[in-house]
Amino acid sequence: MSAEVRALEPSIMWNHFADLNAVPRPSKKEERVIAFIKKFGEDLGLPTMVDEVGNVIIKKPASSGMEDRKTIVIQSHLDMVHQKNAATNFDFDSEGIRMYVDGDWVRADGTTLGADNGIGVASIMALLSSNDIPHPPIEALFTIDEETGMTGAMGLKGGLLDGEILLNLDTEDDDELTIGCAGGIDVTATGHYNQTSSDDTRTWYKLTLRGLTGGHSGMDIHRGRGNANKLMNRVLDSINEDVDLQIAKIDGGGLRNAIPRESYAVIGVHNEEALEAHVKDWNTTLRSEYHSTDPNIVLELTSTERPSKAITNEFAKHFISAVAACPVGIWRMSPEIDGLVQTSNNLARVLVEDGHYTVQCLTRSSVDSEKMDEARAIKGLFELIGGHVEFGGSYPGWTPRPDADIVSVMSDLYKEMFNEDAHVMACHAGLECGILGTNYPDMEMISFGPNIRGAHSPDECVQISSVQKYWGLLLETLKRIPKA
Repeated sequence: MSAEVRALEPSIMWNHFADLNAVPRPSKKEERVIAFIKKFGEDLGLPTMVDEVGNVIIKKPASSGMEDRKTIVIQSHLDMVHQKNAATNFDFDSEGIRMYVDGDWVRADGTTLGADNGIGVASIMALLSSNDIPHPPIEALFTIDEETGMTGAMGLKGGLLDGEILLNLDTEDDDELTIGCAGGIDVTATGHYNQTSSDDTRTWYKLTLRGLTGGHSGMDIHRGRGNANKLMNRVLDSINEDVDLQIAKIDGGGLRNAIPRESYAVIGVHNEEALEAHVKDWNTTLRSEYHSTDPNIVLELTSTERPSKAITNEFAKHFISAVAACPVGIWRMSPEIDGLVQTSNNLARVLVEDGHYTVQCLTRSSVDSEKMDEARAIKGLFELIGGHVEFGGSYPGWTPRPDADIVSVMSDLYKEMFNEDAHVMACHAGLECGILGTNYPDMEMISFGPNIRGAHSPDECVQISSVQKYWGLLLETLKRIPKA
């Protein structure tokens, strides 16, 4: 499937992207891709090192005539989000991504594509392997575990890099130059509950909510897409008011940085006709409410075997109330930057089974105090039902420096190349720049990239013509790096 991708232009970049996508690279399991990039640098005869946390650094001297320019750090992350459709038969641990060309887009067959951040990684590989691209001294930084904790950026020590300018290649709109981003924190609630024997006089069903659009829990959080965990909870709460439910299991969502697309519950009822009527009504309601953002949403019932244990009615009521109160989506918009989400929460994972429950959230904000305010609000509501709540993986935001020289250079260049102004902005995603800046506070930073849509979901795709535009901007930027 990758042959047609390899034939795209710029071929040097697309070929490296195809090579990279043949290597499984989930977050927290980057051993194979670290070895792949390390061998890549060594085979080029370039100074290559792997630091103590797994980041790979490859250094390349300036091309002829550019030895007097400032050294740049050019950075992307090696890991990718592994998500697939429920009906897709695919093993992320052993298979390469199955790509195909769809008009002006490159897509994957039922899985995430890995354009986030594989296009950035492939671009850096192309610069390192090229013999005819003019460039200043380059320090290529490939970080690990960006998607589930940013532990690579957090573990990068000061003193390893000499660059004065950092180009981060990890944004998803080709008309944007990003100079700031949100920080984030993981909120995890766990607890135990009493179980009861399942009722053998009930008919048991698997209630499934699927077909939601999902997406990036930062970049897409303002789009009003349905959250499968929140909607399943809403359905269960409503049905239970009229149909006596016994709930045995709730299982929804996956990764913290992906808006959950699917959820299911195992439920038992006495009145099958009433349940079927409610499900039919809820299908109509959800399709009406989410017809523009989640047009493929489906709520369906299938028969299932009776489980041995179920949740007590008392705990089910308390848990459903807590999830109903858990914030989802936008908490506050920025009062200073028009259109920027300042603080949000993604209710990413809900699992209730075998006497234990887990709720996982990712809270983001460009204001650290507000991030902690929302996180503590979530902590408080689950503590009210006896849960234990932990915070983890906290990382800082990236404070914009609009007066930095690289911002002026790239803004002017964009206007010159495309006859329009770039959108110089901050974003609600978590970029590594803020973390990297803690040990390299004097380094100027900017982030840009091609049009990528549906990141963190199986709908992920990257626009071919946009990659060409972005590639041209990158090459011209290298030529404009100021003298040291």
